[in-house]
Amino acid sequence: MRIFYGVQGTGNGHITRARVMAKELYAAGCDVTFQFTGRPADKYFDMEIFNGYQSRTGLTFNTGKGQVNYLKTAFDAKPITFIKDIKSLDLSSYDLVISDFEPVTAWAAKNQKKPVLGIGHQYAFNHKIPRVGSDPIADQVMKYFAPADVGVGLHWHHFGQPILPPIIDTPETPKNIIKNKIIVYLPFEDQNEVIRLLAPFEGFDFHIYSPEPVTSKFNHIICNPLSRDGFQKDLYDCVGIISNAGFELASESLQMGKKILAKPLHAQMEQISNAAALQQLGYGHVMHDMDSSVIQHWLHDNHAVHITYPNIAKVLVQWIKGGMPEMDADFIEAIWDTVNVSHIVQ
Repeated sequence: MRIFYGVQGTGNGHITRARVMAKELYAAGCDVTFQFTGRPADKYFDMEIFNGYQSRTGLTFNTGKGQVNYLKTAFDAKPITFIKDIKSLDLSSYDLVISDFEPVTAWAAKNQKKPVLGIGHQYAFNHKIPRVGSDPIADQVMKYFAPADVGVGLHWHHFGQPILPPIIDTPETPKNIIKNKIIVYLPFEDQNEVIRLLAPFEGFDFHIYSPEPVTSKFNHIICNPLSRDGFQKDLYDCVGIISNAGFELASESLQMGKKILAKPLHAQMEQISNAAALQQLGYGHVMHDMDSSVIQHWLHDNHAVHITYPNIAKVLVQWIKGGMPEMDADFIEAIWDTVNVSHIVQ
């Protein structure tokens, strides 16, 4: 089976999910071409698993100081390039087109009248799940950014809807954690402001990962460039994460039993809704602004949630190879029955 798989590359969550899917697709004997859009080609890292992937400009959101700037997003868009990318992408030789909220692939398939399978967290918003911060712009983005004929939505909980658990690696639970080690991943915030806010908490070691180089003069604040391997090693034995409210990192953290403090991007419906879901489910803490008092309270709270999710990537690949039959209630319920949620004290 030849598959063209488009992945939104603006954040690292979509790419992380694609890595897991790639491993299962290759294991099943599929011939997959990956395409990534949404960031400059030289800004991708640790991409070896994708076997000579394609990169196009696509569309991305302009962010700064912790919020989405829709006006600057519109000014920075390159509609002529976007249209050219759509028209130049030939999907005629592929048996299946998959989009993880990637617009060039989705719209090219639509123009060529090829059905698109959408796999990703954003497709869960087609159902009745926690949804906060919605507005006409956000609604139109969700509907038209990367349209799919069949959408497989992913979330931490089913909310009584036909959606599936997250696609994540399923490593063994860490046996030893460092109780004062905190991972900080706030790529949309001012990194110097992040360091200033964390500086007073000298009883903790903060490992900051950021897309741009930043230095710290504090011994307990360590700054790192983005690295998949480095990040995973630190995530494995840390006690918790402070991050924006992206879906994939929170999913990995829940799978590994890490406590979570999420700071959603302002004016970004998906992240605001993710934060609301974390609170509603009791899976994490939220701060809507960079707030030292919230951080202090969270640092001294030793409760976390550990969730064991099944290998959804393998389930989906088997479903795809089986002809993608309709996912009925029994199929979905059987998957969620294997999910185990436990509240732990670290």
